[in-house]
Amino acid sequence: MARRRPPRVSILRRWLAVAAILLVALLYARPLRSYLSTKHDLASRAGEVRSLRAEKRALQRRLAEANTPEALERSARRLGLVRPGERLFIVKGISRWVHTRATIHPGG
Repeated sequence: MARRRPPRVSILRRWLAVAAILLVALLYARPLRSYLSTKHDLASRAGEVRSLRAEKRALQRRLAEANTPEALERSARRLGLVRPGERLFIVKGISRWVHTRATIHPGG
């Protein structure tokens, strides 16, 4: 039995439908690409925000610790300051003494 060829109108409709689907796909391609790019940027920025918040917490902790009287006293001692009534002694040659002691008494 010979196959009948569909009428030209139905072939034309099919091609128009395919063309319409391709047009819609092309029209959605750029916004979809933009959406995915924006989503990726948002995820990376969220990671940056998390790390910056953690850094901020660490810096706030350091600031709170630095404002204690003990930390202030340590800083003052490092600068060579003493309390009223104390005497400041400057000992020189400690590193040489440690080195000499380490070579004379190894491991001890």
